[in-house]
Amino acid sequence: MRVAALSLATLLSLSAPALTVKAQEGGATPLRSPVEVHGFLLGTVTGRTTGLRPARGDGSDFVLVEERLRFDVGRATSAGAGLFLVKGDLFHDAGADRFDVDLREAWVGYTAGPLDLRLGRQIVTWGVGDLVFISDVFPKDWESFFSGRPLEYLKLGVDGLRARCSSQTLNGELLIVPFFTPDALPSASRFFFFDPFASVPDQRELRPPRRYSNAELALRLYGLAAGFDLSLYAYRGFWRTPSARLDSGADPAAVVRFYPRLSAYATSAQRSFLEGVLSLEGGHYDSREDRQGTNPSVPNSQWRFLAGYQRQLRPDLTAGIQAYAELMGRHDAYLEALAAGSPSADRIRWVLTARVMQLLDYQAWKLGIFAAYSPTDEDYLLQPEVSHRLSDELAVSLGANVFGGTSETTFFGQFEKSDNVYIGARFDF
Repeated sequence: MRVAALSLATLLSLSAPALTVKAQEGGATPLRSPVEVHGFLLGTVTGRTTGLRPARGDGSDFVLVEERLRFDVGRATSAGAGLFLVKGDLFHDAGADRFDVDLREAWVGYTAGPLDLRLGRQIVTWGVGDLVFISDVFPKDWESFFSGRPLEYLKLGVDGLRARCSSQTLNGELLIVPFFTPDALPSASRFFFFDPFASVPDQRELRPPRRYSNAELALRLYGLAAGFDLSLYAYRGFWRTPSARLDSGADPAAVVRFYPRLSAYATSAQRSFLEGVLSLEGGHYDSREDRQGTNPSVPNSQWRFLAGYQRQLRPDLTAGIQAYAELMGRHDAYLEALAAGSPSADRIRWVLTARVMQLLDYQAWKLGIFAAYSPTDEDYLLQPEVSHRLSDELAVSLGANVFGGTSETTFFGQFEKSDNVYIGARFDF
């Protein structure tokens, strides 16, 4: 609560000046006055459509009932060299009956010629995929993504130092993150999902110790070549999604969730092609704690590949498709190490996605759908949404999350009982 109180005090103390310029997620617009503020009030109600309720929940028919008040506060020096940005939400979660603060970003920066430095909490997005991630190894909030919050809430901030250097031929970006932040996974009180250890009452989480040797390092080099926007990525840190092992020696037995060490190397390329945009990305995930693939509680090393294409079919109508593949290394060793009766993953996992968006009535209406289907897992996700801007400040939206699959152990199939419909209203100021 001390952190929440300090964050709240910071937001309120900085929000007194006139409301003028918006700040974008992950960066700041050039500021025209010493301190500038933007924000919005957001209300979201998400209800279940299956008639089923998680056993660990409160018996509610609602996944989410929430109100958020956002403040985006930025400041630059008169020369434009020094700046800061604070993005934070005051929110009320009616389902959990709590008020709290969500500090999205809070960083100070300095720019001098080609060098740009930022220190503090910041949201980092790498790669060219549409909701498919290879080089983007930074934390994500999957509960937000599946419960009807706006898409920006999928990304979580990391606390660290980012240094960016620009030139006419090659650009570089280095990120040092001393404190590990895991993915926020759907909770058992709001969602149905597959948990092989659900019957074990003692569940423990073991995060990487806060030591210099455990600091995460991420490097990106990027530039133009042969008409492509090319990037090279390298990362040394940890898997964001926890692995789990049963500690049968404890009394009583306990489940320990932990984050194995990971190194990732990737490249991406993007360019215009046939009146659209072609995107390519590939990478290798080196699971440093189980390179032989003999530990079933640690993910095997894998290769990941992505090819995507997006094009405007006619004015205000855009469509995009993607093909994504994961290739598991040492699959034979993985199968031999699995306990009898445990569900197994295929050596190759495919996911196909499509997104279509139509704007109507001078872009006051937006109709869109995102669909993902895995022919190997035989599961899918559908996310249709329609939104309408009633005025420059007020917009409403209606959407759904629809899951399906032939098995309750696959990524989308495990959420089949968690279908939901949401309605949202947002007032910008």
